Amino acid sequence: PGAASTEFGRKYKHLVGAKIKTVGEAFADFSSELGVTVNPLYKNMVTDIVGTTHLVIVNARFQRDAIWSLGILTALDLLLKNYPEPEVGAKIVSALFKSVGLDEDEIRNEARTISDWAVGKSKADIETALTGEGDSPVAAIANSIKPNDYWMYSRYFGIGLIKIMESTGVEMDKDEVYPVMESWMQEKLGRSSLTACADSDLYFKIKDKLDMMETMMKEIEIREKKRMAERLEDKAEAALRAADREVKMQAEIEAEAAASREKTEV
Repeated sequence: PGAASTEFGRKYKHLVGAKIKTVGEAFADFSSELGVTVNPLYKNMVTDIVGTTHLVIVNARFQRDAIWSLGILTALDLLLKNYPEPEVGAKIVSALFKSVGLDEDEIRNEARTISDWAVGKSKADIETALTGEGDSPVAAIANSIKPNDYWMYSRYFGIGLIKIMESTGVEMDKDEVYPVMESWMQEKLGRSSLTACADSDLYFKIKDKLDMMETMMKEIEIREKKRMAERLEDKAEAALRAADREVKMQAEIEAEAAASREKTEV
């Protein structure tokens, strides 16, 4: 009684009443696992990542695959590569996976199966695999997607495709990636490309901002090092001048002492 009589309802009826962790609980687990305060510049971004990743994972339609795993690692590498304390950046990644119930080693191994396979492959090779031909890991994923009417796209899957494009030599520019993403999602996988293309544009928008920030930080660091070098040079010159004055003063004292002795002897 009360159960939906649709195909969707029958497919997921086993999940009725399942205990689902809230976003707040996921973030509490993340904070507890991390054990340190997130840098204020990264706090909003990290909070968003934890929340959105949790909501993807708990969706009944979500099915993780190796392209998705490659995508989430690519996104995290991009967002945290300049984190002020690299060891804390690594802890953030580990805490994220634990807070949403994922095994980090499994994610990394899955991602590696795709990145290793894609080495040396052409764009045409990838497109063939995305149609489901062959026995590659990408073909296996494509064949699991095509017949599944309830397959759910999420952002990290799209970023995983971008990473695969990069390995084939597609220029990492939003205007170059957009038509490839559109073709791969729509023509090869038979899925809507709208969200994936929008995510692609967002990825490059964020990447451009982060690259600009990195350049600015390097310029600031160079200027600081130059100012520090100038200050040290000024201090060294002042020390040399002081030493020179000391030598001259000592010589004058000794000359006066010698003159005084001569007068005494006379």
